[in-house]
Amino acid sequence: MRLSILHRTTYRYGSPVFYSIQHLRLTPRDEPHQRTLRWRLKAPGKLNAAPDAYGNLVHTLVLTEAHGDVEIEARGEVEVDALDEGKLEETEGTTPPMTYLAGTPLTAPDDALRAFTGGALRGTDRRALLDFATAVCDAIDYQTGTTEVTSTAAEALRQGRGVCQDHAHVFIAGCRLRGLPARYVSGYVHPGDAPHAASHAWADVYLPGEGWVSIDITHRRFASDHLCRLAVGRDYVSASPVRGVRVGGGDETMQVRVNIRPFPFHADPE
Repeated sequence: MRLSILHRTTYRYGSPVFYSIQHLRLTPRDEPHQRTLRWRLKAPGKLNAAPDAYGNLVHTLVLTEAHGDVEIEARGEVEVDALDEGKLEETEGTTPPMTYLAGTPLTAPDDALRAFTGGALRGTDRRALLDFATAVCDAIDYQTGTTEVTSTAAEALRQGRGVCQDHAHVFIAGCRLRGLPARYVSGYVHPGDAPHAASHAWADVYLPGEGWVSIDITHRRFASDHLCRLAVGRDYVSASPVRGVRVGGGDETMQVRVNIRPFPFHADPE
């Protein structure tokens, strides 16, 4: 599938910002099943690019003079091949799978999450992972505005409501409890007939003897050509598309617009 993607993030501030730094993981990953045909990042300053510890390309934007609103835009075309039940090809130089067994604050399990995993994750094969994804979605209704980016897996499970980030964190936490390396994936999903489209989060799990398998938890299916991968990490913090800090600015509002269409991409109304 060839996808045309537009991702525009606008920060609006109540007063001038004196200094800000943003780390942008907004460039699709180069992987055997995914090829970037054209891509452009637009920001109000110089972008310095470097890979991070997980193989993501990170652009750093530093604004040292007083400024107001900030708009960051990523757009281009990506070609994604279908996957066989989520199976990812191995690539040279990738982060060792055991790296993704390490716990993080966002995926730390409590007693309830341990009990949930014990009853819902009944095997270590692909079908068991898909069943576990279904159990996670049954336990956590998809509702926007009910959790924050700082919400943990345990909190989302206890609340019973959340979004794709929460589904991914609970799924990852459960897999690690079973000794399966699991990593968080951020990116885009082509809408098709499915709800909860545009920006998205899902997970990869490393299975003994098989390698990495990618699961779209929120849509209860294996990942395939409906997903464009931006970044991977241990959790949201290390794979978030945009993350930064600032000095000044007062109250902040953020507006995000994501538009994904089959190639070719038609002119976007400004």
